[in-house]
Amino acid sequence: MGFCPQCRASGTLLDDDTDGGRAGAPTPVSSVVGDRVERLHTGIDEFDRVLGGGVVPGSVALLGGAPGVGKSTLVLEIGSALSEAGKSVLIATGEESRPQVGLRARRIGSVAEGLSVTTESDVEHLCDLIRSEEYPFVVIDSIQTVTGVAGEGAIGSMTTIRDSAARLISAAKHADVAVVLIGHITKDGTIAGPKSLEHMVDVVLSLDGDPHRNLRFLRSMKNRFGSVNEIGVFEMTDRGLEPMSDPSAVLSGGRDGTSAGSVLFPALDGRRSLIVEIQALTVPTRSAQPRRSVKGLPMSRVHQILAAIERHGRMPMGELEVYVSVMGGLSISEPAADLPTALAIASAATGIPLGSVAAWGEVGLTGEVRRVDQADRRRTESHRLGISRVVEAADRRNLDDVLGELGLHAQADGTRSGLRSVPAESSGVS
Repeated sequence: MGFCPQCRASGTLLDDDTDGGRAGAPTPVSSVVGDRVERLHTGIDEFDRVLGGGVVPGSVALLGGAPGVGKSTLVLEIGSALSEAGKSVLIATGEESRPQVGLRARRIGSVAEGLSVTTESDVEHLCDLIRSEEYPFVVIDSIQTVTGVAGEGAIGSMTTIRDSAARLISAAKHADVAVVLIGHITKDGTIAGPKSLEHMVDVVLSLDGDPHRNLRFLRSMKNRFGSVNEIGVFEMTDRGLEPMSDPSAVLSGGRDGTSAGSVLFPALDGRRSLIVEIQALTVPTRSAQPRRSVKGLPMSRVHQILAAIERHGRMPMGELEVYVSVMGGLSISEPAADLPTALAIASAATGIPLGSVAAWGEVGLTGEVRRVDQADRRRTESHRLGISRVVEAADRRNLDDVLGELGLHAQADGTRSGLRSVPAESSGVS
């Protein structure tokens, strides 16, 4: 053109012949495969573990969790740790003022020279801060408070969240800056906003825990740079979130083994084995529909276990209220928890304590106890904590045999919890 159409000055335009290097041009895979990307190590082992070894530059992570669970505290600690390692970190908060962030930073001891905070919420200004490449790590708290381009939607609307996230992701990829977006959650526990938001980002993290306990669990629901089965365990204290290097000792602690209805279970989360305590309580009732209360386990699995205990373990469950809970606030979904749940219920029903026992195995509807994966790792973790006895599946082993070996069959005279054993012929067991 010879002149700029905006300022009308001549000689201000340069010829840029870079068509072959634009993002959309096909490129051989061999030319883009290089050395491993150098991750940003935060120094918080539990956080780095969930991400697969640290933060990948240019990645965008979405962190969700219930109000007050510790999302803002966690990112503040991460930002402080990176700042102490020589990295500049920016926290953009649209929900708190600078003094409020300063009070939290002072309380938890996360005050570092390289850590900056801004209350900017305009998406274009945030993108400019990311493109400046001054901050290798940027936190947006939260994506629901980011304002879009004027006239393109209300704050927090589906359109604004999706468009703002798309702009921030594009800026992060272009500048090779790691960005963490904090997201609110809805009543059913999902991250508020369009579902496509989770597809747009590289990592989806969930921070949860029992609101009445101090334990917090960080999980990866999606991770393009590592495993999605890892878990990080933290303890909420007056100094913030403290990483727990040995959560098994805490989750199974305070147990003397003299109470009936308690069994230890080596749960697996990624490459980590956590020893948790499964407790059960049974109470006689005359109600036509005895109550079943389950916490930390799938309700449908517990119902199947109760049916298997009554049919194949020869223990009537129809006149008992049953309460089952995984202590510590951890949720377990793997079938390996069937056997320890069954043993805990049987121990509570008979009033017989099992002592220091860890168990794992899947209980089938026909009464068999099946093997589960990673038995060696479960056994090693159990022995590390000094558990004296382990109960696991073996060839041709059924639930009735396991209960018999542990002395958990109901007493024929009904002296224990009002239970009477069911005759084998009536239960279908030969």
